[in-house]
Formats: sequence, C-alpha cells, structure tokens
Amino acid sequence: MSNQSIQDQVMAALATVIEPELHRDIVSLNMVRDLTVTDAGVAQFTVVLTTPACPLKDVIYDRARAAVLRVPGITDLAIRWDSNVPTDSRIFGQIETPLRSVIAVSSGKGGVGKSTVAVNLAVALAQSGARVGLMDADILGPNIPKMVGLGFHQPPLTPDQKIVPFQAYGLKVMSMGFLADPNTPVMWRGPMLHGAIRQFFSDVAWGELDYMVVDLPPGTGDAQLSLAQSVPLTGAIIVTQPQSVAIDDARRGLAMFEKLNVPILGVIENMSGEMFGEGGGETFAQERSVPFLGRVPMIPAVRVGGDTGKPVVASDPDSEAARAFRTVAEQVAARVSVQLLASGAAIQLNVIK
Repeated sequence: MSNQSIQDQVMAALATVIEPELHRDIVSLNMVRDLTVTDAGVAQFTVVLTTPACPLKDVIYDRARAAVLRVPGITDLAIRWDSNVPTDSRIFGQIETPLRSVIAVSSGKGGVGKSTVAVNLAVALAQSGARVGLMDADILGPNIPKMVGLGFHQPPLTPDQKIVPFQAYGLKVMSMGFLADPNTPVMWRGPMLHGAIRQFFSDVAWGELDYMVVDLPPGTGDAQLSLAQSVPLTGAIIVTQPQSVAIDDARRGLAMFEKLNVPILGVIENMSGEMFGEGGGETFAQERSVPFLGRVPMIPAVRVGGDTGKPVVASDPDSEAARAFRTVAEQVAARVSVQLLASGAAIQLNVIK
C-alpha cells in the first residue's frame, strides 16, 4: 500500500474524531496539519487547538490515538500541539490594537475578590502559553499594580508616543495606578472615565494579544458602560461569593451585561469554604442558565499573594487555590472559543509559532 494511501486513511480516521466542545470533527475544523506517515508506520501530525489552555487536550489525544491505530499499517502516532486562538471579528479592524478577545471580569459588589480573580486568571492564561494583557479599568481605585508587584511607576513612551505597558508574570499590564500619584485621589466624572478607558485601548502599545482581561470596578456604573461602548466585549465573567447577599448583587451585574448584549462567559464562585459557605455561585449559574466556571477556595495564600504582589498561581502553583484558578482559566478559554465559533463571530489568523 502506498504511503499516500495510508495518509488518506489516517486523515479519514481523524475525521471521525469529534472535538468535545465544538461538536465537530477535527478535520473539518482544520485542526489537523502537516500529516505524514513514516516508513515504520508512525503517523505524525499537528493538532491546532483553539487555545493553548485547552482543558480537553487529553480527551482529543485519546480519541485521535484510538482512531488512528485502527488504520492497517499504523504502529504508533506522534502529535505535535499548536494553537490558534479565534479572533473576535467584531474587534478586528475596529481598534488599532490587534486584540483577539476582550474578557471583562466584573462583580455586583466590592469585597468578593474580583481583582484577585482577574490577576490569577490572566497569569494562568499566560502560563498556558497565551499572549495576555491585563487592563485595570478601575480608574478611581486601581489595585492591579500592587497585586502584580509593580507599584507606582511612570510608564515609558514609544517613539510615536504610545504608552508602553509594564510586564509581570508573562502579562502586559496597564493601570491608572501607573499614571496617578497613589497618595492623590482620582476624582473624575463619567465622561473622563470613558475617555480614560478608551485611551487604554488606543494609546497603549499592547501588541497582538490572544486575551485582554479587563478588571472592572464593582457595581454597574460608568466604567462598565464605557467599556462596552469602547470595544465589543467577547464576554463577561461574574465573580461572586457563595453567600446570598453577594449573589443578589451578582444577579444585578449579570442583568446589566445582558442588557448591553454582552455574552456571559460564566460565573466564578470565589472565597468558597467554611466562612462564606459553598455552592451559591453554582446555584446562581444554574438559575440563570449560564456556565459555572469553577470555585476558588478561601485560603490565606490567596490574600497574601495579592498583598505581596505574588499571585498564588505563580508563587504557590501546587496549592489548592492555584489549581482552582488554572481550572477556571481553562474553562474561560474554552468558553471564549465556543462562544466565538458557535456564533460565527470568529475569524482565524496565522497559527502561533
């Protein structure tokens, strides 16, 4: 049997492998590239995932292996992994910065650990190999610089007068905390907040990013409206504690994004455990028929990491909280891909190398 014939059979076998989230075969999704078969019968090919943080990579491998080894003459397989994060076509071309997706992290009330979630989510996505930006859109009360260990520093400018974002933990980071004296309160009205958020998109040299994570202030005010008006949002994440009073506020936050026609990527239950209980966030997600992205336990290492500028996913990667954040990041990345590809709002660019 010719080598070409065996390759055709291998490709036909791979066409029976269904991507678990997208519910289509990996060949029609153009996920299989560079297929060759060695003289020893080893099928070699690349699988291009829709995110480097794919939570179902092992499932795809097992299904591909089972399918390919049924082909006569195939003795083994060697899969190379790559990724090509879908680009939100509504963003593409609308702003100068080449962003593939914009993810808003929001909460209905303060004190639920929203910024902690945003930071650790962004770091976990970066650890997976994605190109990630972290924008602190809490103009009046910026906390992100301290939480990533940067503090107050004036950012440099490019020759064309763009602001250069700082880098920490594999992220590109921008915040009003870099531009304003931390001892002086920022007292701005709505139009000024709107202008600042727009400038964070237009006047910062972000470069190409797979995910822009935007940490919003708590509540349902000017910042949320300004963000939704400044750039099409790929989706919003609602962060809540398990307790009922936090759920009530989260419900209002979710309703606001629905009114703004922003897709809801899901709900994250933070500070889960003995003090605040457990399960409220999951129940809320079920009630509103939105994905539950996971729960993060309330442990001291999370707070310490925020206070010292050492996010727990980086400082204590084997902790229960770090594992929870990585699981959440995988779920968020998967939901972004599913949301874009299912809605037809995605375009594919070059494969990341």
